[in-house]
Amino acid sequence: MEHLSRVPKDRIAVLIGKSGKTRKMIEGACEGDLSIDSQTGDVSISWTGEPDPIRRMKVPDVISAIGRGFSPERAVQLLEDNVFLRMYDIREWVGRQPNQTRRMRSRLIGTNGRIRTLIEEMSRCEIAVYGSTVAVMGDNDGLSLATPAIEGILGGSEHSTVLFGLEQDKRRQRLRSKNLETFRDKSSIAPGSFESMVPGFSEARKRMADEKPLELEEGESVSFGEE
Repeated sequence: MEHLSRVPKDRIAVLIGKSGKTRKMIEGACEGDLSIDSQTGDVSISWTGEPDPIRRMKVPDVISAIGRGFSPERAVQLLEDNVFLRMYDIREWVGRQPNQTRRMRSRLIGTNGRIRTLIEEMSRCEIAVYGSTVAVMGDNDGLSLATPAIEGILGGSEHSTVLFGLEQDKRRQRLRSKNLETFRDKSSIAPGSFESMVPGFSEARKRMADEKPLELEEGESVSFGEE
């Protein structure tokens, strides 16, 4: 039996689900049998076979994500190779006074959840604010955008400053991606070929290939005459 994580007691029911349905779903995805201590919230697993090293490393994140506010259906996405979890303890930024933790939670969420929604939309990450923690789930590109934004708010920056910085980071990320795509396209053209000698020829041929061919109705024809 291998210990995975500890979840708050009020999240144990979410982890188990109605008639144990959620627990079985997680066990199937993780390829192991879960043991959940209802008194302490400790969660352990007994692997049904030799676990994949990457899966073994990521399963604790699945349990932690559920314990920190994510739905089980969202959390199991962490088993994918390109999805990761990052967590923050708000108390490390504002101290252990409950009123300061509540104030920072409100800042992270925003009025009617607007700040959290904007960060999620711009970074394509998902954010859960639960108790004194903030959990972020997404791919590397998304986390590289969401992380500075969340840390900025935790550090006391104004919302407008954080969102402006996020927008700038996203613009730079798109530019890098576009430049990389252009570099790959150019690298695929053989040196000395006709395409390499005529600027714009490769792009024009690509556009022509993407265009749909002209479709004629039955009995219809196209004639070309001299001017």
